[in-house]
Amino acid sequence: MLKQFFNQQLYIQLSPQRVLVRDPKSGQAIDEVPEIALQRAPSGKLTIVALGQDARGAVAQPDTAVHNPFAHPRSLVSDFTLAEQVLKGFIWRVRGRRLFTMSPVIVMHPLGEHAGGLTQLELRAFRELALGAGAASVRIWLGPPLTDEQLLSGTLPATGRIVSP
Repeated sequence: MLKQFFNQQLYIQLSPQRVLVRDPKSGQAIDEVPEIALQRAPSGKLTIVALGQDARGAVAQPDTAVHNPFAHPRSLVSDFTLAEQVLKGFIWRVRGRRLFTMSPVIVMHPLGEHAGGLTQLELRAFRELALGAGAASVRIWLGPPLTDEQLLSGTLPATGRIVSP
């Protein structure tokens, strides 16, 4: 009972054009381009300069490049490490700074047409992305977008399904 009080659920929609991270309890959400700006120091070390919409503005800095880790012609994830950093940053923005927070349950929703469906490798990549971004557990939803009411009640539409790698 106490765990249910502190438990936080996040809904994440992934596409090459947008990433939505939403907290169905509070209604807080971030919906931005999944871009990350990296700056290379003279030592060769890469530093994250900006995420989302701010990433394109960071290109004006020297030795800075913008990457979209969700843009690839055959897969939704093109760079696992950068994708994980984008998700961490977006989750942090939605959750905010709190003294005590439990790891959230994340519902990952990959969007788009997946010819032949998603492979076990892709499903596992989505699961590992969410776990690496701080999830306690992960559910992968394949179907229409979910509302806050559906997420909170657990009554999911019959036109989709939860899959596990």
